[in-house]
Amino acid sequence: MEIKFQQFTVNKRFPLTISRGTTSQTTNIWVSITEDGITGLGEASPFGVGNYLQSTQDIIRNFQEIIPILQKFTPWQRQEIERELTKISVLSSVKASIDMALYDWLGKSVNLPLWKIWGLDIQAIAPTSVTIGINSPEGAKLRTQNWLDLMNVQLLKVKLGATEGINADKKMFLAVKEVAPNKEIFVDANGGWNVENAIYMCSWLADLGVKYIEQPLARGEENHLSIIKKNSPLPIFVDESCFTSADIPKLANDVDGINIKLMKSGGITEAMRMVNTAKSHNLQVMFGCYSDSSLANTAAAQLAPLADYLDLDSHLNLLDDPFTGAVVSEGCIVPNNLPGLGVKHRALIS
Repeated sequence: MEIKFQQFTVNKRFPLTISRGTTSQTTNIWVSITEDGITGLGEASPFGVGNYLQSTQDIIRNFQEIIPILQKFTPWQRQEIERELTKISVLSSVKASIDMALYDWLGKSVNLPLWKIWGLDIQAIAPTSVTIGINSPEGAKLRTQNWLDLMNVQLLKVKLGATEGINADKKMFLAVKEVAPNKEIFVDANGGWNVENAIYMCSWLADLGVKYIEQPLARGEENHLSIIKKNSPLPIFVDESCFTSADIPKLANDVDGINIKLMKSGGITEAMRMVNTAKSHNLQVMFGCYSDSSLANTAAAQLAPLADYLDLDSHLNLLDDPFTGAVVSEGCIVPNNLPGLGVKHRALIS
């Protein structure tokens, strides 16, 4: 099979600030796999969690290393390809893009969308949340109104864990509530709290109708999650603490749900394993994203009927998304009826 990759830079309409920093632009990679006149597409997005970083440069070097190794396979050899990528310790984002492209190729080869191949019910897709990054109260009000003007927002995810402390968090949260008093809200601290602050904020936010708290403590502090869960009236989800299905059993007694991201997991194949593993431990599941375009988010949307919650909004905040794919319907990210992922590159659309 022929494998090619290319960089593309995307710019956010509104910069996003979380507890670890601010992003306004990212350079992602899209990969194509061609065999028998059919081309499958995938995306690798850079991300970082603590000291763990997969930069654009790292991704490019990884592609250069693995393409000669993978060209001997065909797209039908997905299990062998996965085994080879695991053996040579490929970056999870690169692995995700290859896996996406292979599934896209499969769907196109049989002329069916992936959700239909898997027998999933796209009417069961939950609405996606849209993200309000850390900001001043006035900035948070403006950003909330921006989203309300842009689309039919059903759910808001508010990023807390400000470096200024929980008083700043509280002021910002109340500002969002002022603009959107009737919207359901989730909170993501991105590991920005300590145990004491997390327990306090869980109670404070519960009184204000928040649905759940995501990643209250930093990655590496998982041994304290049991304390949070015992003292929190709200469900606790983890994101940065959970990369693959192997992480789930260790977390299962101390959390209520996990956030699956294709870039962390290594692709659709592992995301499916994570869903099944989580459900077997009575955990809820959400799908999230990094600075992904419509390509990666449409891939995640193919699995969306399996999720309890969705946070697939990154492409909605892009000024220059080069791809089209899943559509927004009543606040939901819904895959289309085109074969494979159902994604097209705008420059190639006639």
